[in-house]
Amino acid sequence: MMNGIESFANMILKEACRVQASDLHIVPRQKDVVVQLRIGKDLMTKYCIEKEFGEKLVSHFKFLASMDIGERRKPQNGSLYLQMDGQEVYLRLSTLPTVYQESLVIRLHLQASIQPLSHLSLFPSTAKILLSFLRYSHGLLVFTGPTGSGKTTTMYALLEVIRKKKTRRIVTLEDPVEKRNDDVLQIQINEKAGITYEAGLKAILRHDPDVILVGEIRDEETAKIAIRASLTGHLVMTTLHTNDARGAILRFMDFGITRQEIEQSLLAIAAQRLVELKCPFCKRKCSTLCKSMRQVRQASIYELLYGYELKQAIKEANGECVTYKHETLQSSIRKGYALGFLEEDVYV
Repeated sequence: MMNGIESFANMILKEACRVQASDLHIVPRQKDVVVQLRIGKDLMTKYCIEKEFGEKLVSHFKFLASMDIGERRKPQNGSLYLQMDGQEVYLRLSTLPTVYQESLVIRLHLQASIQPLSHLSLFPSTAKILLSFLRYSHGLLVFTGPTGSGKTTTMYALLEVIRKKKTRRIVTLEDPVEKRNDDVLQIQINEKAGITYEAGLKAILRHDPDVILVGEIRDEETAKIAIRASLTGHLVMTTLHTNDARGAILRFMDFGITRQEIEQSLLAIAAQRLVELKCPFCKRKCSTLCKSMRQVRQASIYELLYGYELKQAIKEANGECVTYKHETLQSSIRKGYALGFLEEDVYV
């Protein structure tokens, strides 16, 4: 029975990697358990299995991730690295107790070579603007958007450009570290060991960094340290959870950052989304098979605030009456549709 569970677990992981799924769901129902894959923005049901088998499958994954197999009443998180067909995959596990039994979601991160920003962005002109900020020795680059919108991927694409020049020390502080790199000092948040974003960032500043990646600004103290770092000779990249670029300014103000500090530190704010590319094969919505055959299914669009537009947005956030124009996420979608890259019903 155990061999059967292990074989099935390996099979569904290999399939998830093959079709470039971002998440694997094991969802209990009243009479059975379904295994689903998140491909793009769609959730595809792949298998229906017996409840007992599903329960043992969840326990198997929990064991691999060093989670507490006996604890089924509380949510748990875990992670592990696996080799799948010669390729390293980072798995992040999350369990949730339901009225039937535990539900498990596995986020998959392929440790493949980092794609250049020109391949990630729908519009080359946007990638060119983002790359231009790497010439600065100090300042703050902020990426906003929901979970899974590609913020970390974009930041790593920018870091890769810096890394290849081998002239600047890069240090990252993440929760968790999603892409391992030998040429980058990577620190993972470990609250039990006292490594929080606040404590970790303070320690990094004493380690002679040139470029700092902070996975997320979650609180006032981390925001203040990140701002201070960007004002004292460090290029800092980080993320915030806001709907658009202007929302990041308001969030910093909520954290107690002064207008002067925002104006002096911010280089640019980029609100980001992943959009599904128009399928060259299907006239209607793609089938699961078609999605698995296409190598490139999504691209990033960005709403950028920098230069004059950023200054005007800061004034607006402080209650001044100003006028300015910039390309929003919605206008990028309309442009993508007009050029034939996107379907008409794309949403952000």
